[in-house]
Amino acid sequence: MASISDIGIDLGTSQILIYMKGKGIILREPTVVAIDRDSRDILAFGDEAKRMIGRTPGNILAIRPLREGAISDYELVSFMLKGFVLKAVGKHMFARPRAILALPTAINEMEKRSLISTMFDAGMRRTQLLNRSLAAALGAGLPMDEAYGTMIIDMGAGVTDIAVLSLGQVTVSSCVPIGGDYFDDAIIRHLRKKYNLLIGERTAEEIKMNIGSAFPRKEEAYMEVTGRNLISGLPKSITISS
Repeated sequence: MASISDIGIDLGTSQILIYMKGKGIILREPTVVAIDRDSRDILAFGDEAKRMIGRTPGNILAIRPLREGAISDYELVSFMLKGFVLKAVGKHMFARPRAILALPTAINEMEKRSLISTMFDAGMRRTQLLNRSLAAALGAGLPMDEAYGTMIIDMGAGVTDIAVLSLGQVTVSSCVPIGGDYFDDAIIRHLRKKYNLLIGERTAEEIKMNIGSAFPRKEEAYMEVTGRNLISGLPKSITISS
């Protein structure tokens, strides 16, 4: 029988979600770590680290240790995952909970075993890994147990997973190295080229989230954007449309 404290974790390239049985999503934070450039000491992670992006001295780096669906710095990922789990359930764990962990696509078998070990250190009694496409299909309520193909496309920050499911299993799958980060970079390049305006990753993501659209809108949406003019070097604000 499942414990009320059993959790599900979606460890993504840009953010982590932790769900607890009976309570819903109890943590949603960016997978960002702030470190000291010189000593490599970890200063913050999650929301606190993301707030440091673009607003810190030169010796502090705010980085994402997961890139394009793969782990670029395992030590930071392990520290961050353990910290998030303890932050979400550590103070309220009366019994060691079980966990289901959905991972980025490009993580290898050795990294999977190491992350399970990290989860054990964080207080988990048992951790099971779940295919990301299966997790997305379950969350979307797709009829994946039928004897015909059902396609799921899961676009993350670093990669897009595409899979065909049948009888509860993945029959064929593919991974494309294009995701939300690709669109953020395109917005940054466009504003630099057209308006000589340099903006950061946070501003580009806000533009994408607020006025971005996969199809042309019936009514244009507008947003004021502030960045640095590449010619004068001074701050500049412009209004852009969707």
